[in-house]
Amino acid sequence: MTGILALVVRILSNPYSNVVQKKLSLRGFKPLWISFFSYFLLSIFVIFPAFFVDWSAFEPVFWKYVIISGLIGALGNWFLTEAIKYGELSVLGPINSYKSVVSIVFAFFILHEIPSLVGLFGIFLIVLGSYFVFDSVSGGFSFKIFLRKDIRYRIFALILTALEAVFIKKIIVMSDVLVSFILWCVSSAIFSFVLMLFAKNKIKQEFYLSIKRYPLYFLLLSFSMFLMQFSTNIVFEHINVSYALALFQLSSLVSVVLGWKYFKEKNILKKLFGAFIMVFGAAVVILF
Repeated sequence: MTGILALVVRILSNPYSNVVQKKLSLRGFKPLWISFFSYFLLSIFVIFPAFFVDWSAFEPVFWKYVIISGLIGALGNWFLTEAIKYGELSVLGPINSYKSVVSIVFAFFILHEIPSLVGLFGIFLIVLGSYFVFDSVSGGFSFKIFLRKDIRYRIFALILTALEAVFIKKIIVMSDVLVSFILWCVSSAIFSFVLMLFAKNKIKQEFYLSIKRYPLYFLLLSFSMFLMQFSTNIVFEHINVSYALALFQLSSLVSVVLGWKYFKEKNILKKLFGAFIMVFGAAVVILF
C-alpha cells in the first residue's frame, strides 16, 4: 500500500514541479539557479533529521556512490530545467519514457537487475507511444526532431537521471530512504552551486529576486521536489529501478494536461493518445 501511494505521489508531483520550473524560467531566472536554490532550500529542511543519523557508520564506497550520484543528479536537473525553458511540457514529459530503456542497461551492469520479456514488451509500448507524441509537433515525426535544443537537453537529462536513479537505488540498499533523501538534497545543492560558479551566474542578484519577488514559487518547487524524490526513493525500495522508471511515465499524461492548461500547448489529443499507449505499457510492466 505504501509503495502504491508513493507511486501516485511521484506521478503527480513530478510534472507539477516542471510547471513551476518553467514559470520561473519565463520570469528570467537561469536554469542553474532554479536548480541550486531549490536544492538549497531542501538542504535547510533536512538539517534537523540529519542530526539523528550516525554518518560514521558508512563505508568509503558508500560516499563514492553519494558523490557520483550528486554530480550526475545536478547535471541532469540542469539539463532538465534548460529543456523545460525552451520546450513544451506536453512533448518533453513523454520523451522521458526513454529513461526506462536507458536504466535497463545501467541497472543490469551496476545492480544486476534482469528484466523479464514481458517487462521489456511493456517498455517497448512506452517507447512506441512516444512516437505519436513526437508526430504531434510541427512538421510531424522526423529524426531531425532530436536536433532541437529542447529535445537534446531532455535526452541528456534523462540519460543522466537514469544513471542517477541506479546509484540512488544503490545508496538506499546500503542505508535507507531517509538517509538517501538527505544526501540527495545536500550533494545536489553542493554540485549545483559548483556548476553555477563555473557558469558565472549573478548569484547575489538572483538570490535577491528569489527572496524578494518569488519566494512562494521557490517554496512550491522545493515542496514538489521533496514529494517527488522522497516518493521516488520509497518506490525504488520496493521494485527494480527499470520497472519503477517505466511506471513513472504515467506522469506523461499529467504533463500533457498541465502543458495545455498552463501554457496553452497544442495537439493535445494526439499527445494524449501517445501517452495512453505509454500508460498501457506501464500497466504491462506492473501487472505482469
